[in-house]
Amino acid sequence: MNRLIVLIISIFFLTQCSVGEKINPWKGGEKKIEKVKKIKRVLTNEEKIINEFNENLKLDLTNIKTNNTIVDNRNNFGAQDYEGSINKIGNYKFAKLEDINQLDFKPIFLKDGLVFFDKKGTIIRYSNNRKILWKKNFYSKSEKRLKPKLNFIIDGKNLVIADNIAKLYSLNIDSGELNWSQNGSYPYNSEIKKINNKFFVIDYKNTLKCYDLSDGKECWELKTEDSFTMANSKFSLIIIKNDVIFSNSIGDITAVDINSGLIKWQLPTQSSNILNETYNFKISKLVSDENSIYFSNNKNQFYSIDYKTGTINWINEINSNLTPIINDNFIFTVSNEGYLYVLDKIKGNIIRINYLFENYKLKIRKKIKPIGFSIGNTNLYLTNNDGKMIIVDLNSGKVIDIQKISGNLVSKPFIYNQNLFVIKNGSITQYN
Repeated sequence: MNRLIVLIISIFFLTQCSVGEKINPWKGGEKKIEKVKKIKRVLTNEEKIINEFNENLKLDLTNIKTNNTIVDNRNNFGAQDYEGSINKIGNYKFAKLEDINQLDFKPIFLKDGLVFFDKKGTIIRYSNNRKILWKKNFYSKSEKRLKPKLNFIIDGKNLVIADNIAKLYSLNIDSGELNWSQNGSYPYNSEIKKINNKFFVIDYKNTLKCYDLSDGKECWELKTEDSFTMANSKFSLIIIKNDVIFSNSIGDITAVDINSGLIKWQLPTQSSNILNETYNFKISKLVSDENSIYFSNNKNQFYSIDYKTGTINWINEINSNLTPIINDNFIFTVSNEGYLYVLDKIKGNIIRINYLFENYKLKIRKKIKPIGFSIGNTNLYLTNNDGKMIIVDLNSGKVIDIQKISGNLVSKPFIYNQNLFVIKNGSITQYN
């Protein structure tokens, strides 16, 4: 009798499994399987590519150029003057930034100090010896609870701020006194760039805004396709001659005349599946030289496009959303899996690939994710989500040191005035 009952129960469950497979109530199941397969394919391709290149190839970097300008409208062009040994000098302290996934913020570096902000949106000006010169906060109690995140740009004696709660304002850099303030329609989600008497910023709705530097009044706006969901990373924009070129949350690259706000060209780089792509999609910041724009994304695409026409010069298979750096005829980037790529910027050919995580134990390598990197005179400095900095010899591509910077998340490294800076959650640490 017991055997009969067991047999009946077994048949029942087998039948139910069969019916469940036919009904398949979990919509999108097939898409998830396809996505997994795609990821595996990307990683396999990367491994195949890596095996084709000599990681011991040395580069001729005798023509390496330095770029130490405070305001660089093209981003990450050239190495910066730094040959330090990562000796800690001190900390610029601030109240911790809460509920933050990545420290994707940049201090304003001045000849006599720097400017940053804290968890309540308080703007802090520091001296060179890391003392606070002034602190200013223009938010109400309710706005402070929203934990404003600020992006800056310096314009002479003025500091311009755009935040993630739709506030736009300007301060005098010496006194911290307010020059003007404006309320935007939507929160801002990009770096700020300026030219002449105008500045540009992008909001969460994929709208490029042009404002007057003197009073913050809107000059014009350009709406691109709305993604309906919040982007997973900041948008990027650069200025080349009379054009502002920017990215949005769905991978469109758009060139606009800075005076009229009219589109000159637009290049879609992703599928039309906007709702699905936006949250998972990450694109690097745009960088450029005299002729082309370079960027990459986490969909295994590294682009070079003509800045005048938006036509594609070349595409290579590199899975990275880190900002690349151009120097001479080389492009340096680090993939999300920890490989350092050196490319020929003209042809897009991969010159050398080096694996930077080889000193980590096998079981934790896949947990390590690059945050960002900067290039000094001879070395590359890469920070990761484990709070460590990997130091790489540029000529050989070999790891020469790994230093613990923080037990928590750190920002990409910044180089200014022959010093290196890293933002931690609660301080900016300076090294020489």
